[in-house]
This record gives sequence, C-alpha cells and structure tokens, in this order.
Amino acid sequence: MPGKTKTFYERFSAWTRNSITLRIISIAILVLLLLIPTSMIESLIRERQSYRQQAIQNVSTSWADAQTLAGPILTVPYQVMNRNNSDKLVESTEYAHFLPELLQIETFIAPETRRRGIYEAVVYTAQLEFTGSFPSPDFEILNISPEAISWKDAVIELGVPDMRGIQQNVVLKWQGKDFSFDPGVGAGKVLSSGVSVGVSLDSSSLASNFSFKIELNGSGSLGFLPLGKTTEVQVNSSWSNPSFVGAFLPDDQDVNDDGFNAKWEVLHLNRNFHQAWKGEQYFFPLNDIAPAQDDYLYPSYQIEAPQQNNAQDYGFGVNLLMPVDQYQKSMRSAKYAIMFISLTFLTFFFVEILNRKRIHPVQYLLVGLALCIFFALLLAISEHTSFNLAYIIAGISVTALIAVYVKAVFKSQRLTTLLTLLLVLMYGFIFTLLQLQDYALLIGSIALFIILAIVMYISRKIDWYAVAEPKEEREE
Repeated sequence: MPGKTKTFYERFSAWTRNSITLRIISIAILVLLLLIPTSMIESLIRERQSYRQQAIQNVSTSWADAQTLAGPILTVPYQVMNRNNSDKLVESTEYAHFLPELLQIETFIAPETRRRGIYEAVVYTAQLEFTGSFPSPDFEILNISPEAISWKDAVIELGVPDMRGIQQNVVLKWQGKDFSFDPGVGAGKVLSSGVSVGVSLDSSSLASNFSFKIELNGSGSLGFLPLGKTTEVQVNSSWSNPSFVGAFLPDDQDVNDDGFNAKWEVLHLNRNFHQAWKGEQYFFPLNDIAPAQDDYLYPSYQIEAPQQNNAQDYGFGVNLLMPVDQYQKSMRSAKYAIMFISLTFLTFFFVEILNRKRIHPVQYLLVGLALCIFFALLLAISEHTSFNLAYIIAGISVTALIAVYVKAVFKSQRLTTLLTLLLVLMYGFIFTLLQLQDYALLIGSIALFIILAIVMYISRKIDWYAVAEPKEEREE
C-alpha cells in the first residue's frame, strides 16, 4: 500500500536480499568453507601415496631392497704396540685400507614389476662384472713399519647392503687363482654389510689384477661408490623410465622405448677421500642413493654439500622409476581447486547481477561440493587407469552433473550453456597446465590476468549502487 512505512524487520529483510556487499561476503565465506573438503582431498592423496609406498616396501622386503655397491677394498692388518691403562705395552691389530687403481663395472639390469593389491613395484636382477687392478700396497705413505704387516691375513671386501639379493656364489679371480667370497666384512669397520675373502699377499707383491661376477636382486635403484682411482661404470637395461641420481650424472647416456644405457667415469680427484688410509677414517654405510618416491611428490629442494669423510655422498647410480605419476598430478590439480570454485561462483554472481536471477547460498554450496568431488573422482579412477583417461571421465561426469542442476536453477538454456562452456574451458586449461609443468606458473599467471581483464570489461558499466537498491526504490 502506497505511503505505508516499512517496519525495521521488513527493511532489514529487503537489505539482506538485495545487498551486494552481503552477497559477496557470503560467497567468500562459502569459498573458505569449501577449502575444508579440498584440504581433506589433499590429505587423501597423501594417504593413498603412503599406501603405495607401503606396498612397494612390502615387495622390496620380500625380494631385496635397493642396492648400493662399494668396493672392492683391500684391507691389510698390521700390529701396533700401545700402552694400556696400566702403562704396559700391549700389542693390538689395526687395519690399512687400499682402493683400486682401476675399477670397471659392467652391469645389465633385468627389471620386472610385482603387484601388491592395486599397486605395482619394480624389482630387478642385476648381472654385474667387476674388473680392475690394485697397486702394490704402499705402507710407507701410511707410516707403517714393514715388520708390523700381516700379509697373510689380507682380505678383499665388497659392500652389499642387502645380502638376501645375492643369487649365486661369488668367486674372485686374483693373480690367476680363484677365491670364494664369504659373508661378513668385519675387518677394519669400513663397510656396514657385504662379503669378504682372504687373498695371498706378501712383501714382494706387485700390482694385482682382479675380476669377479655377482648376480644381485634389488628393488627401486642400483648405486655405486667411486672407489677406484679411475672408476668406470656402464649400466644397460630394458627399463625405459630411468632416473639418474647421486653425485654424478652419466657422461654418456641413451634412453629410448627399448631401455637405456649409461656410462660414468669418475676420477679420485672428484671425491674428497684418499686411495689409502688406516684405521676408521672412512666408513661406507651403503645407504640408498636414490630419493624416496615421496620426494618426487613433495621435494625438499635442499641440496647439501658432500662432507669430507662421508663417502656415501659421492655415490651415483640409477633409479628405476615406475611410469606412475597420478598422485603427483592429482595433488597439482587439487591446488587449483580454489580457482575452480572461485571462477564458478563468480559466474553465478554475474548471472545474479546481470540477469536478475536469485541464487541461494545453498545452491552455491551444492555446486561447490560437486567441484570438490571432481578431485576425489580423479584420484580414485586414476588408480585403476591412466591419469588422462581418469581426468576426462571425472571432468565429464562433474560437468554434466552441474549442467543439469544449474539448468533447473537458471531456467535458461543460454546461461546453462555458458556455464558448461566455462567448466569445459577450466578443466581443459588445468589439464594443459598439468602437461606443461615447466611453464605452469607463466601460463597460469597470464590466464589469471586475462580472466581479471574479462571480468573488469564485463562489469565496467554496472552501477553497483543502483544494483544494490531494492527494486521498489528503483521503480520510484
């Protein structure tokens, strides 16, 4: 009725229905609330990645762990006289260690995949042939008296981290004779695990050639320590997804669909430990030189310089990567969830402003949840098929769901088609960013700039104060 004064409740109700500021605030709150399920999905991706790591670890435990070989090392005991707590001279045994003049390793890796549930792990059997030579042990540089040396107790040690991987007896050819390796590397406390064999040496020993073959099971990665004055390593395999890791990259490499071959040559000048030492100056713990799978998903980017007495920092080798990156891509796509939701809500907002369509916050929320479901679908489907196919299936499903819903909300085929095209463009854009990892930041920044420019162009003539006025006041 004209002239009737509105009550405070009526004026407040009209303000809440027509206030642009309140609508923007409510949309922003909804976007923030939807970050909760988005964060839960990211946690789910990490959890599934963890399950995959556990499955790989279970396979490795049953087969053999990653292998990093060190050696051979020539260890010669000698006797020293030391005073004990009672100030009496007591004879004790210490050890001198010598590294090869030349160390050549030829390796062929035969990989295979093993399944644990829905997850796959790569294991291998490596055929390794070691050849090289030791110089005549020079005890003068170590200030060791010739009379104190126990030549007959000299041993050759080879570091093998997981002894379960050794598949046959290992026979050392030394100065024309055959010697069989035995388990254990206790002499000198240089290696944490491996095999050793006594060799015949005397004070007149000259340079000694050696060779031996070893068949070794392992999983994930195979590494080497450059213990020769010149270390030459050649690795061949039929695996087509290698990652060369460690302190040295191959000098020559060839990777194709049929496999890979790689060659390293490392000099003693490239590392910070000597060819000969006595006592426990150096220790080789034989840790895995390859980063864990989690490091590819959540890299630390922290590179530490090699320590002077940590020979492990100079290891190198190859990691046999599984061609499975769905978790990495799922995590990267989930990072764009806020952009998906914001752009969709922005479209809804302009539909409200430009076409006088009222959209309830609950309808915003339902569409936002549908957008979040996309990432859960993507993760679940990608575990059973390729990531690209999973992306297409999840994108089409969510786009169709939202299109059917907003058609009932907008009651306009034109507006429904517009929003559907927007979703298709967004999904296509994110898919492109996932493929172009190196240029993702550049392309993403340019796209956001273009989107902002479009929004500013569309809204340039909108009278926001007039839009905010109640319909009755505009008619007066």
